[in-house]
Amino acid sequence: TYLKTCFFRHLSKGGSMGRTNGKRAGTRYMFARKFREHGPIKMSTYLKTYRVGDIVDIKGTGAEQRGMPHKCYHGRTGTVYNVTRRALGVVVNKQVRGRILKKRINIRIEHVSHSTCRQDFLRRAKENDIKAKAAKAEGKRVELRRQPAPVREGHFVSTKNNAVTELRPKAFQFLQ
Repeated sequence: TYLKTCFFRHLSKGGSMGRTNGKRAGTRYMFARKFREHGPIKMSTYLKTYRVGDIVDIKGTGAEQRGMPHKCYHGRTGTVYNVTRRALGVVVNKQVRGRILKKRINIRIEHVSHSTCRQDFLRRAKENDIKAKAAKAEGKRVELRRQPAPVREGHFVSTKNNAVTELRPKAFQFLQ
């Protein structure tokens, strides 16, 4: 009852409900575990090897509250600069107003995973080397840079074997 009186007293003064602004405010879905992945953290998480210079993705895991990154780093990619028994030191870029700062944060390994961006780059580099060697042997020039998806070619849709279907909302029927 005391809380009710405080709440209504606050509203009677003309104010509205306050905006929560704690460390984990607005993280209901951000730190929640995925569907059918609740429970203890898998052993493979602890058996991964991290080295200085590795590129890692930061993703807060709700099952382990210790060593959790702040919500502003969730989903970011950083570089490992320090390795300890249970945690990593990661350098992450953070935009503060008009400038980008390199922040050094310490995170437990439950909240970190190896990033696949580097593997994708190395795969593309290997493919480009093969293409370049083949083009050099043939004496041709080949475009190795990634290109955006081209615009689809224009075409006519034939109505010869396709009956035209007219879509229209149903007429309103008054129910009694």
